Amino acid sequence: MSEEEAGGHTAITVELAGEQYTLRTDADEAYTRRCAALVDARMKEVASDPGPYAKKAAIMAALSLADELFKQQAGIRAKSQALVERIEAAIED
Repeated sequence: MSEEEAGGHTAITVELAGEQYTLRTDADEAYTRRCAALVDARMKEVASDPGPYAKKAAIMAALSLADELFKQQAGIRAKSQALVERIEAAIED
């Protein structure tokens, strides 16, 4: 797992679907590794052996993660709106 500083970016080698990838990022190493681990786990969920189907597994993992993100965003928006309504009602009273 090599790392090197290059123009403010750190090169971090991670493993996805059994293959190593070097990511150049300005994000924290631990965060980058957590992201890679999540993607790797999701790829394994959508394909028990993603090796020969790594590209398809990566696409399915990305779609799954996007779906999860959008659902969480919708939940946050709904909670935010409910809080705004409660605050407005409290102010009016």
